[in-house]
Amino acid sequence: MTSMNNEKISILYVDDEENNLISFKATFRLKYKVFTAISGADAIKILEENLIHVIITDQRMPNMTGVEFLEKVIEKFTDPIRILLTGYTDMNAVVDAINKGKIFHYLTKPWNEEELDKTIARAYDIFLEREKIKQMNEKLEVSNSQLEFLLRQKLLS
Repeated sequence: MTSMNNEKISILYVDDEENNLISFKATFRLKYKVFTAISGADAIKILEENLIHVIITDQRMPNMTGVEFLEKVIEKFTDPIRILLTGYTDMNAVVDAINKGKIFHYLTKPWNEEELDKTIARAYDIFLEREKIKQMNEKLEVSNSQLEFLLRQKLLS
């Protein structure tokens, strides 16, 4: 497991079925820092209070589908990598998830532990790559500002 500062990967798992939340936490709690939420609203609260690397959400939930939840997430939290789980094959949900929820990966339920584990690892690698790019862009902005400042000084003298 690759991670920043040897911290565990933080995962938020959202599902309206409590048994699925318990099962997910039992399976992955030793390897990852697992947060669970029984609704999209609860999940948003967790996102506001914690750094989350990967979000895994069920599609079929009352009040807010997984895609609707991910659309809300993107408005405020662009960094977490998003994975959609669904128990039935609904191509419209998959297309919506990709187009509106900007998901990284789509898996069917019941999930396969090994496949989900590999998907989480790949998602986290992408999270790290994006962080690296963000940091490089910030350094470039600073360098550009310094160059502009030096150029202005030279032009003024």
